[in-house]
Amino acid sequence: MEYRFSNGLRDLKPSAIREIFKSLSDPQIIAFAAGNPAAESFPVKDLSRLSARLFETQAATALQYGTTEGYMPLRKAVESRLQERFGIDSEANELLIVSGGQQGIDLTAKALLNPGDTVIAESPSFIGGLNTFRSYAAKLVGVELTEKGICVEKLEAALKANPQAKLLYTIPTFHNPSGITTDLPTRKAVYELCKRYGVMILEDNPYGELRFAGEDVPTYKSMDTEGIVVYCGSFSKVLSAGMRVGFVSAPKGFVSKMTVAKQGQDVHTNLFFQMLCHAFMTQCDMDAHIDGIRALYRRKCALMLETMDRCFDSRVQYTRPDGGLFLWCTMPEGTDIDGFVKAALAKKVAVVPGVAFAPDPTVPSPCFRVTYATPTEEQIVRGTEILADTMKDFLK
Repeated sequence: MEYRFSNGLRDLKPSAIREIFKSLSDPQIIAFAAGNPAAESFPVKDLSRLSARLFETQAATALQYGTTEGYMPLRKAVESRLQERFGIDSEANELLIVSGGQQGIDLTAKALLNPGDTVIAESPSFIGGLNTFRSYAAKLVGVELTEKGICVEKLEAALKANPQAKLLYTIPTFHNPSGITTDLPTRKAVYELCKRYGVMILEDNPYGELRFAGEDVPTYKSMDTEGIVVYCGSFSKVLSAGMRVGFVSAPKGFVSKMTVAKQGQDVHTNLFFQMLCHAFMTQCDMDAHIDGIRALYRRKCALMLETMDRCFDSRVQYTRPDGGLFLWCTMPEGTDIDGFVKAALAKKVAVVPGVAFAPDPTVPSPCFRVTYATPTEEQIVRGTEILADTMKDFLK
């Protein structure tokens, strides 16, 4: 039978990262490609103890259906933390618990987009977000990312050229894939532009708690006086990625539409894991736990940068993030990145080619992304040295 797929999915390709994941089953592979948090960051003993206690005292609730909006005690705890840590007003916004930050992106797209609507995104950007917008048959317009964040002048040009634009998708803090953090003047300018042109902002902030250097920068949501910012966060990078618990903070009218959309997807997020997240937030020292993750990534990031400084060809540039999970490496223009990535994989080091993060995948990219989160310190040094050695054949 010939399957007649929807226009949004017909030409959609699998995530390059998920395809690379298939090669990571080889235990000899040094996985610089994954976006996974470090396994040693999981609070296994605490989660085990809290899980046992939940099954002893609240099993009937934990194993039952829940409300679509989410487990109320967790919603209140997250609202309090968002106000305390990120300046997000719980009075002006409502919180929805979602099945990972990815569902927050999807529900935002589902609530806003019609086929042919324009989404503006940083270039490069998170492949999971880009593919979500593609699945709704949206037109993607990429705007260059600079060391200060999205280029304000080019963003305004894109808004003028695309009056039908509905959404700006941005990862302003420890950006995936680049690691860049958008500075405050740029955030203020971007917010004013979106307000002027009537465009919503989807602020994706799964890494915001993972700062290990520098000073915090106010979120877009904290400066949102017009109700144009949808804020997505997640427990994936601070507690457990596999639990798939995320959250969205947005104006009440917007959240109500997302809630209806979620009812058509999964009814509600896994209730046991919502209760486990709440138990951890209220019965453990979450700040101390996150401080431990920051220290871990500070050490690993510094080690990778030190090794790059020592080994990489001077023509290769790379970012120096203040937090998050990723480094973005830029080879000279014209470098055969596909060949380089394949050659590195043949030597048992997996990285992600930059084109995987492009709003327009037909435009060549001389870049690749690496992570310092999942590899061991020994693997970081050895894998970075292998990349440096592999570069020699491609930079002659």
